[in-house]
Amino acid sequence: MNVSIIFQFLKELAANNNREWFQAHKDEYLRAQAEFEELLTSIIARISLFDESIRGVQAKDCTYRIYRDTRFSSDKTPYKTHIGGYINARGKKSAHCGYYVHLELGNCLLAGGSWCLEPKILKDVRQSVYDNIDEYRAIVEDPAFKQYFPIIGETHLKTAPKGFPKDFEYIDYLKSKDFTCSCIVADEFYMAPDFMDKIEDVFKQLKRFADFTNYTIDDYE
Repeated sequence: MNVSIIFQFLKELAANNNREWFQAHKDEYLRAQAEFEELLTSIIARISLFDESIRGVQAKDCTYRIYRDTRFSSDKTPYKTHIGGYINARGKKSAHCGYYVHLELGNCLLAGGSWCLEPKILKDVRQSVYDNIDEYRAIVEDPAFKQYFPIIGETHLKTAPKGFPKDFEYIDYLKSKDFTCSCIVADEFYMAPDFMDKIEDVFKQLKRFADFTNYTIDDYE
């Protein structure tokens, strides 16, 4: 496994984001893709040590197409300049909280959670947080968790969600429009000899959050 091969390809693609260049360098893309799948295979093996639901997940089922959908975008460059993989026991399209690995020059992430939840599911996850606030706070306020995931959710309501008291002491925890969390890592993170150990540590903390949200979400799947 050589992560630098992936970064080098992404660097060159960012500077030459056009179909002619990509076709001429298709072999380099396939090599980078193979290296990424090898990385995911190793990460899956690590996660399986503490999350048995991940055992048997194949790296090839976790990746995404590199081709961009430009139909509704002003940016017409045809290729993504990142490569990502979503390790999810129930599949990439599931609302079930999984583990996401994102490689992009200057914007690498280890993340997870549940995006674009249906309104009913989102309301029920919020209700679970409200009803079990001490348990939830014990996870998200734990320094061991917060060192990696300081913020829950990418977007937030400005006021209390409908159906919940505005004077609830921890109302900010209910304002998340999605239940996700992200750990930003430097590109150099993947050059350290112990980076797999660090990934395991990050995702061990994520599993605590995933177990809480999946308790509610999995009732719908």
